[in-house]
Amino acid sequence: MTTAHDIWTPDQWTLDHTFPSSSGAVRWAALGPADAPPVVLVHGTPFSSYVWRGVARALAHEHRVYVWDLAGYGASEMRQGQDVSLAAQGRVLTELLGHWGLERPAVLAHDFGGCVALRAHLLHGARYARLALVDPVALAPWGSPAYRLLGAHAEVFGRLPANLHEALVREYVTSASHRGLHPAVLDRLVAPWCTAEGQPAFYRQIEQNDQRYTDEIQGRYGELGLPVLICWGTDDTWIPVARGHELAAAIPGAELRLIEGAGHLVQEDAPAELTAELARFLRADSSPRAAGSPHTDG
Repeated sequence: MTTAHDIWTPDQWTLDHTFPSSSGAVRWAALGPADAPPVVLVHGTPFSSYVWRGVARALAHEHRVYVWDLAGYGASEMRQGQDVSLAAQGRVLTELLGHWGLERPAVLAHDFGGCVALRAHLLHGARYARLALVDPVALAPWGSPAYRLLGAHAEVFGRLPANLHEALVREYVTSASHRGLHPAVLDRLVAPWCTAEGQPAFYRQIEQNDQRYTDEIQGRYGELGLPVLICWGTDDTWIPVARGHELAAAIPGAELRLIEGAGHLVQEDAPAELTAELARFLRADSSPRAAGSPHTDG
């Protein structure tokens, strides 16, 4: 008997534009009416804009939605000697906003994308109408022992036989989900890292990222004077939900919304719940909440 699982296929997802950033060619796309309010989506590691596909398509009914693969990730350029650090990604985001002609878009950022968006705003002067952070890397300490091991020996792991490398990446990506990833989705997320360019790129991005990139901005979260929403999966094993409470307390007026039953990859574990929260936030009045009055749900 044929089941829905048997006939399910992954969504088509194509980034049809290229931007020559300071860290290499970056692939991007835009969805929705050209004159609608702009929203920029930023993914984390070791993912790509593909994780935002459902959210992007839903929001595109009322917004102009911009998606992109970080430098060295997904469909974007991967090459030896490339700077793909969080510092570089913050600069690239700022460059893209200028390329797109966006002065004050809403920004929705996941995982490392949270640090990228925060660095672009706090260090590079990027201006946002509002900012949503989904299970972001924003507070020290971060990086599991396994993550640090991979980064410390990037050259060695980069020479693993292809089948062992793929097995490692599959296990790593799988652990981001609490509910489990559909095999086709897992294939799509793993594929960019399993090419001749992708294997060393996977370890390169780990090697280049360390805690100093959040240390440089963590003390400045109190300066954020815009509406901020923080969404967190209650079953995130990569970054515990306690960090969500800590981050909300550090940002004046931030909302914290807990998403039950979701792991770190909330977009896959609870897409409807996350999309509803983000759509509500984007529709809300643009004036910031009173400083020092955080709203916590959950």
